[in-house]
Amino acid sequence: MECLRCGSPMRFLGSEQLQLGKTGFFTGVWSNIFSGALEVVIYQCPSCGKMEFFNSEKAELPAETPQRACPQCGFEHDFDCPKCPHCGHDYYSERFRGRL
Repeated sequence: MECLRCGSPMRFLGSEQLQLGKTGFFTGVWSNIFSGALEVVIYQCPSCGKMEFFNSEKAELPAETPQRACPQCGFEHDFDCPKCPHCGHDYYSERFRGRL
C-alpha cells in the first residue's frame, strides 16, 4: 500500500480497538462503556507520518512476516528470527559485540 500524500510504501502497525461514544455532562464516561469499540487496522507512512485506519472486517492484513537478508550468508528469512536459519548468524550477539 502506498501513501496517498507522498507515495512512499506504508508500514503495517497492527490492529487496535477504538472506543466509540462520547462523554456527556451528566453521564460522564458511562455512555462510552455501553457504546462498544471498533477494531481498526493501522498503517503509517515512515516518510511523512500520515496514518491510515481501516475497518478490520474489510481490511486485508499482510500475508507474510517482513523479511531480512542475513549479513553473513545473504539468506532471506523472517525479520523476527534471532538467528539465521541457514548459517546460524546470531543477531543478538552482533548487537552487543564490543560492549563487554
